[in-house]
Amino acid sequence: MEIFKEFRFEAAHRLEGLPPGHKCAGLHGHSYRVVVFVRGKVDPATGWVKDFADVKRVVAPTIDRLDHAFLNEIDGLGQPTTEVLAQWLWRRIAPELPGLARLEVWETATSGCVYAGEDE
Repeated sequence: MEIFKEFRFEAAHRLEGLPPGHKCAGLHGHSYRVVVFVRGKVDPATGWVKDFADVKRVVAPTIDRLDHAFLNEIDGLGQPTTEVLAQWLWRRIAPELPGLARLEVWETATSGCVYAGEDE
């Protein structure tokens, strides 16, 4: 079974090496949405896979670091695309969140990526 918890943050970035005139080359921002999925068995004593408060305790400090930030200035993000951001988040969350199954990172209401740690 999987549970999920959603987080949101606002941040700005710009992407390098794009064709002239590409709208993502200039400084711009997004209202990001991150959904964290945790997989496990339902504990018969508690009735849950994991306490949502435990998920928040692990994930919120990392999200807070990104909120209202210029992503290009955050160590390790390099070219701060949604894909790179998903990998960056995974590397910080996975060691502290057993059962992490996947992340969804949405940069707009219709665009984002899903990452399940396959590159780790």
